[in-house]
Amino acid sequence: MDTSLSWIKAYVPDLDVTAQEYTDAMTLTGTKVEGFKELDADLDKIVVGQIEKIEKHPDADKLVVCQVNIGTEVVQIVTGAKNVFEGAKLPVVLDGGRVAGGHEPGQRVAGGIKIKKGKLRGVASYGMMCSIEELGSTKEMYPEQPENGIYIFPEDTEVGADAIELLGLHDVVFEYEITSNRVDCYSVVGIAREAAATFNKEFKPPVVTETGNDEDVNDYVKVSVENTDLCSRYCARVVKNIKIEPSPKWLQRRLSSVGIRPINNLVDITNYVMEEYGQPMHAYDLDTLAGHQIVVKNAQDGDKFVTLDGQERTMDKDVLMICDGEKAVGIAGIMGGENSMITDSAKTMLFEAACFDGVNIRKSSKRVGLRTDASGKFEKGLDPNNAMAALNRACQLVEELGAGEVVGGAIDIYSKKKEPVRVPFDAEKINRMLGTNISEEDMLGYFKKIDLDYDAETKEVIAPTFRHDLFRLADLAEEVARFFGYENIPTTLPSGEATTGKLPFKLRIEQVASDIAEFCGFSQGMSYSFESPKVFDKLLLPEDSKLRNAISIMNPLGEDYSIMRTTSLNGMLTSLATNYNRRNKNVRLYEMGNIYIPQELPLTELPDERMQFTLGMYGDGDFFNMKGVVEEFFEKIGMKGREKYDPNAGKSFLHPGRQANIIYDGKVVGYLGEVHPEVADIYGIGERAYVAVLDMPEIIPYATFDRKYTGIAKYPAVTRDISMVVPKEILVGQIEDVIEKKGGAHLESFNLFDIYEGAQIKAGFKSVAYSIVFRAKDKTLEEAEITAAMDRILSGLEELGIELRK
Repeated sequence: MDTSLSWIKAYVPDLDVTAQEYTDAMTLTGTKVEGFKELDADLDKIVVGQIEKIEKHPDADKLVVCQVNIGTEVVQIVTGAKNVFEGAKLPVVLDGGRVAGGHEPGQRVAGGIKIKKGKLRGVASYGMMCSIEELGSTKEMYPEQPENGIYIFPEDTEVGADAIELLGLHDVVFEYEITSNRVDCYSVVGIAREAAATFNKEFKPPVVTETGNDEDVNDYVKVSVENTDLCSRYCARVVKNIKIEPSPKWLQRRLSSVGIRPINNLVDITNYVMEEYGQPMHAYDLDTLAGHQIVVKNAQDGDKFVTLDGQERTMDKDVLMICDGEKAVGIAGIMGGENSMITDSAKTMLFEAACFDGVNIRKSSKRVGLRTDASGKFEKGLDPNNAMAALNRACQLVEELGAGEVVGGAIDIYSKKKEPVRVPFDAEKINRMLGTNISEEDMLGYFKKIDLDYDAETKEVIAPTFRHDLFRLADLAEEVARFFGYENIPTTLPSGEATTGKLPFKLRIEQVASDIAEFCGFSQGMSYSFESPKVFDKLLLPEDSKLRNAISIMNPLGEDYSIMRTTSLNGMLTSLATNYNRRNKNVRLYEMGNIYIPQELPLTELPDERMQFTLGMYGDGDFFNMKGVVEEFFEKIGMKGREKYDPNAGKSFLHPGRQANIIYDGKVVGYLGEVHPEVADIYGIGERAYVAVLDMPEIIPYATFDRKYTGIAKYPAVTRDISMVVPKEILVGQIEDVIEKKGGAHLESFNLFDIYEGAQIKAGFKSVAYSIVFRAKDKTLEEAEITAAMDRILSGLEELGIELRK
């Protein structure tokens, strides 16, 4: 974004600062100035001169000798310019003056070129006549400049006047770095508002007067918007009897100062208003619009359209188009069509000012391969309430410049009006945020300077719709800080209550899981959350397994990373296989990672992200070692109840006889087992591997770090050992269920201390021995009480076909 100082002063007339002062102050208040260029740098002693007499050079056919009146005297200048004539008024650099560069565009010389009096082929010359290029500009910015030769001023120009002033070169152009949330500063009016607030000067925006004759615009054109989501507002006015001619010098100079080449009055007006208000506009030849209609709608896939630059472009269904009754006439927010351009023969035109969806414009611009100044502004997201004001300003300029007759009325299709944002205001909180002591009155004064209103009843600041960055109290605090002055905010130490920091409960549980795994010799691993669909076949999952319902990634890196994982086993087994293939022995790994379970496919809501504590190992260790790690974890997080193991887990990727679901309080909280030999072979693991997976969301509700003190027992314990002959199909867990259920209130603990199978035990049976401990808290147990409890236990065991070993 560029603006000239003279253009800013048009709206802040009392502004009187140097370029460096302006740069520093604006940057400190948040409108960062990247740099500036003084247009009159290296230009000195250049005035308007008038040629009174021209004579041939006595010794050079291509040179002439001119007598030039510079207002205070007549000086002799020798020149080789072809376009000079007697009476011509032109810029003259006097003896000792400087020009910016040579004859060719862009030939600026650092420090300029000093002009001295001298002799050309023996004839004295006391200055030099200048072309626009020598003054540091180009013909594009001054279209009246001859193709080759000296710049000629109009006949009514005052002789001896400051030529640089007349050419508008006593100016400074500032380049800004505007953040994307300050769309209002992509306009000269927005920058001027900031400048007025920064320097505490009065801001005088353009005064837009009512325009239009007694006719009705609706008699000239009909407008309809089919896609109001992508076009929130569409405004149109009609101008008839248009006269295309060069713009006045003041308008050309302002456009030139910001790098826009003047073309003609109508084009210049649209460009001028776009820079002034930040609102792109477009003009159509009304007579070329079929049915005198405008229809805003989406293109069809494959549609072809020729833009103003003569290029044919291919559209798709997401590109918004401006159409007439039969055809497309423009790409909304990007560029008009060749078929509706304003030509010298145009008599009636349609002025358009609209507000299009910024995201759609950015994507459409990329798809059609065309980015323009207009699309660059629309991409930021414009204020729809600015469209009609900009359109009326353009029509005002049309009348002021005599470029046409504005038809009365305007078409305004505004589907959903954008309302100002109301932000609760609390001066005390703002002071606490900033570490300042600014009065409420001063804060409201800062707000008033940038057009923020205040509702004293509700204590709310009303942010105008052109401010897209004000939504919360912190935003208001920023406004206060930048106009109070960041350099005026005192240095203070942070204040607040000192609190004891600690991890959330969930993370504490996960930390314990990591600690237990590492204490037991496991190393942490990490694997990707996105995998290949081939994983399910590698794990031998049935076709109807719910784990196959995985979320597909819209933009995957490749098929191997195209779905979100529903099980953590693939990553673990891949890591174990990598270690095995690198001949690492006795490998133990663990991972804390999420799986992603969709509620339904395709996704209508976020998936269930479940943290999994996954353990894997091969080498030293077996099923029971893995089981011990799980039980150690449960004990450490306060799960004092007895977990159970169901061998009927039904996991296709685990050994059918060496797997179990882990059950706690009747819920499955995980599983463990030996990896199925076929799965191990698929992954390339050449020995027995074991895995355990714990579903942390199921475990965390049972976890606790509360510990209750229990005093030392005052009364003795009584121990009874029993050795049983048990059918092989009976699980130890079933025996422990009986002991726990039948042991009564005085049962303290029980412990399995022997399992034996051999010749001394009859076929189909095994020997199992338990040590059972009884204790009462309030007395010494009598033999009869212990015997009764043991009888109940033995009776329950007999129901399972268990006998005491004799």
